[in-house]
Parts: sequence; C-alpha cells; structure tokens
Amino acid sequence: MKLKREALIHYLNAEFNTAGENPDWAIIGKDIDDMSVSLNPDIEKKKNILGENSVADNGYEPELGADPYYADPEDKLYQPIRSIALERKKGDECKTQMLEVIIEDPSAESHLAFVEDVIVKPQSYGGGTEGVNIPFNVTNVGNRTKGTVKIVNKIPTFTADATAAAEAEAGEG
Repeated sequence: MKLKREALIHYLNAEFNTAGENPDWAIIGKDIDDMSVSLNPDIEKKKNILGENSVADNGYEPELGADPYYADPEDKLYQPIRSIALERKKGDECKTQMLEVIIEDPSAESHLAFVEDVIVKPQSYGGGTEGVNIPFNVTNVGNRTKGTVKIVNKIPTFTADATAAAEAEAGEG
C-alpha cells in the first residue's frame, strides 16, 4: 500500500533560536496542495584527456518551497516570516530547525524523524484576492540528526537516536 501525502510532515521551530532549545514546532502546509523537498544532487562528471571518466558525488543541497503561505496572525510562523520579509533579515536571524516526520505505520507510537538546521527565506509578499501570500523557501544547512518522534494532540516530541545523541555529546566535549 502506498503512503498518502499526509504521511510526510514538515515542521519548523517557530522560536527561530539558533540553538534549537525548547522548539515550538509549527506544521507547514495548511494551504499547500503540492510540496516537495528538492534534493538538488551535486554530481560532477569529467572526462580527462585519456578518455577516462570520473564522477564526483558532492552530496545534496536540499530545499523545500512553501507556496502559498497565507499570512495569518494566529499562526505561530506568521510573526517570524513577516519579520524576515519586511525587515529584510539575513544570517542567523533567519535560522531555525526543521523537523521531518514520515508516518509509515499510523498505529505505531513513534515514527522515523530528522531534525536539521535550516534557513528560512521569504521569496516575495503580496498576492491576489485569496489573501496576503508570503511564500518562503527552507534551505537545509546541516547538523541533521536522525531519531524518532511521538505526536500527541498534534504536538511532536523528537528523540534523537542513541548513536546520534552519543556522537553529539562526544562532539561537545
């Protein structure tokens, strides 16, 4: 049985703190009928003068586009998105975390999830008669951590895998 699109959920930390402490997860996608993470694979193919081929796999440069995003003062993401767009913020002021969850078994207590640092950049603002639209892109910048998430009353709680937590702790020392 194929997964329905609602099985893949994306959240942003509406707190926009660079440390990712006490995240206030806000779901992305309320008015969106098609949203994908573009992986943007970076592969270089070269042929030398001897006719030999080589391939360099430089990984990915993932980005998610949230369009439309209609301005709603009651939405947790509205204030930070509006502020980034209208105040032309850049750098760490645009940095937060994204939580990606894939629900392969809806009856399971926990689900595969990843948290990663991201930069959120509005692409424009304005729009048509549907409402004020502030579409934005979410660019992954690293520090990706694998784990699981439990969702209770639509609120996710992320737990890093033991190996990921041990590696993070070892890196801090």
